[in-house]
Amino acid sequence: MIKLDHISKIFESSGGSIEALHDICLDIADGDVFGIIGMSGAGKSTLVRCINMLERPTSGEVYIDGVAMSTLDSAALRSARREITMIFQGINLLMQRTCLGNICFPMELAGIKRADAEKRARELLEVVGLPDKADAYPAQLSGGQQQRIAIARALATRPKVLLCDEATSALDPNTTHSILSLIRDINKRLGITVVVITHQMSVVEEICKNVAILDNGEVVEQGTVGAVFASPKSKAAKRLVFPNGADDEVSNPLNERRLRVIFSGAQAAGKPLISLMAVEQHILVNIVSASTRCIDDLTYGTMLLGVPGDESDYRKAKDYLASVTNVTVEEV
Repeated sequence: MIKLDHISKIFESSGGSIEALHDICLDIADGDVFGIIGMSGAGKSTLVRCINMLERPTSGEVYIDGVAMSTLDSAALRSARREITMIFQGINLLMQRTCLGNICFPMELAGIKRADAEKRARELLEVVGLPDKADAYPAQLSGGQQQRIAIARALATRPKVLLCDEATSALDPNTTHSILSLIRDINKRLGITVVVITHQMSVVEEICKNVAILDNGEVVEQGTVGAVFASPKSKAAKRLVFPNGADDEVSNPLNERRLRVIFSGAQAAGKPLISLMAVEQHILVNIVSASTRCIDDLTYGTMLLGVPGDESDYRKAKDYLASVTNVTVEEV
């Protein structure tokens, strides 16, 4: 369990104090894939660096499995960091070492015998799908292959936690998908807790189970990915979910009333729900806006409908839509 207890971080500069993080409280369960998402400057990278104490919080405490990280001496902190490894956007492989040498490097620092380190490294090359690249150098690999080697290096010391700081931001969509699939497979196969720092909604949708929205150094919303994306409450979450403008800002014409339909893991959302309502209830509605997505084979998102006609039609439409499993209807 990772527990961030009222974490704040203030940087001092010649221009004054800058509060990068303010009173952050998060609980990340063992084995979770937890996303921390926000726009540039939200404080994401500072927060992830506080988890392994590369940045020491100005106030608050980080607990890993109940241990307060700030209480550890230098030797104990180095030992703890072997169980909390990171991969970065910049990858940061040692260019003068082979792929095998890069993966062995953290084990050398930990004092593991060379033969044992090489055996472990070759096992990890199999895990990341590059068993034939042991003697290759990073410059000979594609960006996606380099990130796979970085992941293998991060796994070398058998960590409990993998921190991913914008690890796919520099990759093309297809390569990003393959790296995320690899991380998800590692999470399932090895039970490693994964914390994903990103500004990309698609990354959180594809891999994360739970998510926290960070804005101006504060957690403004958190919960399961499906719940937060289906019905975002904070302005920051709405900006991320509805990048072209939140649907509740659409003007409301005088000749119709509005309903917001929220899909919260609805299997029925793939059916022509609005068409069925027109056929079965003889109610025609306008689709003002819609934003839905499929996560784990279930549909999440919202749809804003305009219902013309009288109060009777409006009530019939609301009741019909609310009768569908995992669909919630709100009056707007």
